[in-house]
Amino acid sequence: METRLTIFFEDPFWVGVFERVEDGKLSVCRVTFGAEPKDYEVWEFVLGHYYELRFSPAVETGIKRTADNPKRRQRNARKQVERTGVGTKSQQALQMQLEQNKQERKERSREQKQAEAERQFALKQQKKKEKHRGR
Repeated sequence: METRLTIFFEDPFWVGVFERVEDGKLSVCRVTFGAEPKDYEVWEFVLGHYYELRFSPAVETGIKRTADNPKRRQRNARKQVERTGVGTKSQQALQMQLEQNKQERKERSREQKQAEAERQFALKQQKKKEKHRGR
């Protein structure tokens, strides 16, 4: 399993994107930090909250292997630091997660509305019975 964290500024907040590649599938989680986080704050967040993160559904992806040349690794690291935003696969995974959360919210609100309507109906029926009995 390979995990990567990219932190970037998305006006007006600092945002972190966790990318997790497992078995050739990419899943992503987005975290809003607010003010620019210090290195130790990011480390504390990762240690304390990583297992609480809700990752998006997995998206099929190819894994690129790079050579173990230290200079090449350093160049690639510098390119990643300079890069702003997130990759398209990550964006797709985030979009899928947003859609999934939206569906869950709709489902919960529909159930709440239905329960409230049933409760109101039961109250009306009870009042009808009480009036009918002459109380």
